[in-house]
Amino acid sequence: MMPSLPNQVALVTGASRGVGRGIALALAETGARVYATGRTVAAAELGDGVVPLTCDHTDDDAVGRVFEQIEAETGRLDILVNSAWGGYEGMVENGRFTWPAPFWEQSNRRWDGMISAGVRAAFVASQFAARRMVPARHGLIVHLSYWAAQKYLGNVLYGLAKAATDKLAADMAHELQPHGVAAVSLYPGLVRTEGVLAAAGAFDLTNSESPEFIGRAVAALAADPSVARWSGQVVLAATLAREYGFTDIDGSQPRPLTIAEA
Repeated sequence: MMPSLPNQVALVTGASRGVGRGIALALAETGARVYATGRTVAAAELGDGVVPLTCDHTDDDAVGRVFEQIEAETGRLDILVNSAWGGYEGMVENGRFTWPAPFWEQSNRRWDGMISAGVRAAFVASQFAARRMVPARHGLIVHLSYWAAQKYLGNVLYGLAKAATDKLAADMAHELQPHGVAAVSLYPGLVRTEGVLAAAGAFDLTNSESPEFIGRAVAALAADPSVARWSGQVVLAATLAREYGFTDIDGSQPRPLTIAEA
């Protein structure tokens, strides 16, 4: 069963599509007041339960205005999900699939997508969130990451960005712990995003997850009064499903991936 979070306020960054959009939709189902950001979020199909706020997360001033609006309208922030990420854009350059190219052949544009629009964006959003959560002595910061933090998956920059994301969660948790705020690094499995479905022939989808599934994991964490037990850890959405007893939107319960399978 989905938890009920009618008094909580959540911000999901990078929610124009894919996993971010799914998380926003899943949190809205719990009754939480959900804000969703992204450069093209105004055109996203988010429903009445989600407030879209156009924002480029490489622009710190724009990010600050998002938090100011949430503060003005609600006076609180309970959940931040850092999903904004520019790493998967432009995989094909000049007709060449450059994602697996060695680091000396990688475009520095990919650094900007993964580090500036990804890791740095998560850091800045977390700063703004913590300035509200710490005085309230309550809150949850979720960083979306993946197994590339722990094994080689495609290219050097991908591993660097995901390892940095895991370290953000771990060290933020250390500093937030005395203030009653939790921070986790959350891994999805294979998610049926628009991009994955467009290339469905290249993937085995039998153990895949909907974009909403990881949002249900976030909701379960947010509803747990003992969420501090997860703080600083890497957790898998599928592992949390078994812990809390929730399922995907089709009633399935995907199996947690191992590092060898990722």
